[in-house]
Amino acid sequence: MQQSKFQLVVFDWDGTLIDSARKICNCIQAAARDLQLVEPDYNQAKNIIGLDLLESMQILFPEQSRATQAELVERFRQHSIYDDVTAQPLFEGVEAGLARLDSRGVLLAVATGKARRGLTRVFADIDIEHYFVTTRCADESRSKPHPQMLEDILETTSIDPHKSIMVGDTSYDMQMAKNAGIPGLGAGYGVHSHSTLRKASAIDVLDSFSGVIDWLLKRTEAAFS
Repeated sequence: MQQSKFQLVVFDWDGTLIDSARKICNCIQAAARDLQLVEPDYNQAKNIIGLDLLESMQILFPEQSRATQAELVERFRQHSIYDDVTAQPLFEGVEAGLARLDSRGVLLAVATGKARRGLTRVFADIDIEHYFVTTRCADESRSKPHPQMLEDILETTSIDPHKSIMVGDTSYDMQMAKNAGIPGLGAGYGVHSHSTLRKASAIDVLDSFSGVIDWLLKRTEAAFS
C-alpha cells in the first residue's frame, strides 16, 4: 500500500535547524567550572543535547544533589545568555528549505528541548518564526523522548499522525516520534551518529539539511486544499 504523503513536518531545533552544539557544550563546561566540578568532555556534553536542561544536568552530574543540578542549570543559562559568544548559525539552506516547504502548503512546527524563553530569544535574532504554525518547548511539556510535545502539536494542527513526520538529529527525537506513533527522519549532520539514529527507528538519515528538504519535497503535500 502506498504511503500517504506528509502534511505536517515537525523539526527539532538544536542540531537540526541551528548549529549550536559547540555553544551548548561550552556553556555546560563553564557551568561545571563555576561550581568547581569536573567538566564533562565535549562528547559527553554533546550527547545530551536535545533533552530538558535539568534532565541533562542530572545525567551529566548524577552524583550531585538536586540543588546543585538546579544551580548548574542557572549557571548554564547565565553563560548562554550573557557570557558565551559562540556563534549559532542556521545550517546551510535552512531558510530557503523552510520557504520551499511553506510555499507547498505543508504545515511546519518545532518541538525542542529548549525552554520557551530560550526559543523566543533565538527567534528575535533569527527571523524564521513565521514559517511555523506552532512550537512546543520542554518547559511546556514532558521532556523528550516522552511524546507529549508531538501530541500537543498534533492536537493543535488537527493533522493525522500518519500524515506527520518528525525531523531531528538525536535518538531522543526518533524515540519521541516512535512514542507518538509518527515516523522520524534523521538529521545525520547533527549530534548523534547515523547508526544511533537508525537504531532509534529513523526511517532514513540524511547528511545535510538540503538533503532533508529534497527528501521531504518528494513525500509532502498541502495540508489543506
